[in-house]
Amino acid sequence: MIHVMILEDDPMVREINSRFLGKLSDFKLAKAVPSIKEAQEFLFKSRVDLILLDIYLPKENGIDFLKWLRKEEFETDVILITADKTSNMIQEAFRYGAVDYLIKPFTFNRFKEALDNYKERYYGIKKLDTIEQNELDKYIIKNTLNNEYDNSDNDLEKGINKYTYKIIWKEVEKLVDEYKTAEEISEKSGVARVTVRKYLEFMLKEGKVDKIIEYGKVGRPQHKYKNLT
Repeated sequence: MIHVMILEDDPMVREINSRFLGKLSDFKLAKAVPSIKEAQEFLFKSRVDLILLDIYLPKENGIDFLKWLRKEEFETDVILITADKTSNMIQEAFRYGAVDYLIKPFTFNRFKEALDNYKERYYGIKKLDTIEQNELDKYIIKNTLNNEYDNSDNDLEKGINKYTYKIIWKEVEKLVDEYKTAEEISEKSGVARVTVRKYLEFMLKEGKVDKIIEYGKVGRPQHKYKNLT
């Protein structure tokens, strides 16, 4: 059983998330708390495998709590559930080890997707003493940035996820007068560079972006992309 804490100051949202969690197998609500102090007190005395964490709390910040968790070396994973959709906040959350990021308001299906992905990785890796790269990649790729291998949008081809597509396109859409590399778009979107490159190539096939290749004196040639729509 995966023990979950919900840290959310809004009692209505806290109740909704608790109900959502109650619909999923293999998850148990260990505690639902409105403040970082209460969360810290509970962590020192009880087991928590996963925390569903809001960012904006009264006079507190969920990212600061995430940093505290890492400093104190708690073996606890975190999924951010927040209305904050700024790229800087998303990047910081992933830098400090968040395994997923849900932007309010979200659907039960997206909530379930995040928890199911987490469960698959949690049990899949835990049961093995060692794991080969090809097996590990299934968990890393599937659980990074909204499960890009979920073909949940019938209008997109297999391997392209609509959530990740929207995140990347939001940045590409701004590139009307200039070309940017996948790395530059990765920094803006918070999505891994290899994933951004894959989606840019898909957008190229769609005819939504243009690509140029710049050759420098040193290093590999740079692939740069611009919005064509």
